[in-house]
Amino acid sequence: MTAVNRRPIRAVAFDLDGTLVDSAADLMHASNALLAELGRPPVDLPAVRSFIGDGAPKLVERVLAASGGVPAPEEEARCLRRFLAIYEADPSAHSALYPGVAETLGRLAEAGLRLGVCTNKPMAATTRLLDDLGIAGRFAAVVGGDSYPTRKPSPEPVLGLLERLGVPPGEAAFVGDNEHDVAASRAAGVALVLMVPYGYARVPLDGLPHDGILGGFADLPGRLSC
Repeated sequence: MTAVNRRPIRAVAFDLDGTLVDSAADLMHASNALLAELGRPPVDLPAVRSFIGDGAPKLVERVLAASGGVPAPEEEARCLRRFLAIYEADPSAHSALYPGVAETLGRLAEAGLRLGVCTNKPMAATTRLLDDLGIAGRFAAVVGGDSYPTRKPSPEPVLGLLERLGVPPGEAAFVGDNEHDVAASRAAGVALVLMVPYGYARVPLDGLPHDGILGGFADLPGRLSC
């Protein structure tokens, strides 16, 4: 599906959760800390993995729905604020980079590519997580779920990130793990859309209009010809 005779790739945008970082365990711990305060039963890791991808408000809504029901809007908003306070205080204790991420980002940077992150995670947690895991310095720009009025699958944050990177969509690649990454990057006109073979997708990757599924993160430079 890759376009023939496309312009050289000058920038690569990455999703965060499920693409660069396995963060589900920390999201589960923060969710269960909130639920304990509410006197509700905990949620397990498979459930939390299925809740990830639409930003913190949807994650909290799904956690509440799975543990006894979503409360009135005012209480739901309070629960979201409390969840963020818990999670943002330490978003990396149980999180880790996927294999090959640190080394591959270094290789891409050495090749002169502009690197950025486009995630639905709030910016405060995003910047702390990237810093804690030692890869913050690899990225020239980062946008989170609260950086623009809309989140992925809207193309708005992807276009905003590429504007910050100073590279047009026709000279950029996007690497993600789920259907929202494909929808957002395609709508933004990104030249090359690649998927990792792991992560938190809720639909089969084979049915999505991407340009290919990597064998592993370390395969990325070869797909970019760098």
